[in-house]
Amino acid sequence: MISIRVNNEPRQCDPNLSLECLLAFWGFESTQIAVAVNESFVPRSRYSDCHLENGDRVEVLAPVQGG
Repeated sequence: MISIRVNNEPRQCDPNLSLECLLAFWGFESTQIAVAVNESFVPRSRYSDCHLENGDRVEVLAPVQGG
């Protein structure tokens, strides 16, 4: 297990799981999200290829509606 931060909250995760699997596990299944790892945008097409490392910082952003 590795230690990471997701939206500034500490989490533990298996480094063998892809970002795509982890997002689903954490409940971020919407197609309307954007993800950055260590302040670098990760395209949706790379979620299955992206694996996190100890100390990584993940930000999951969803659009805000309203006006």
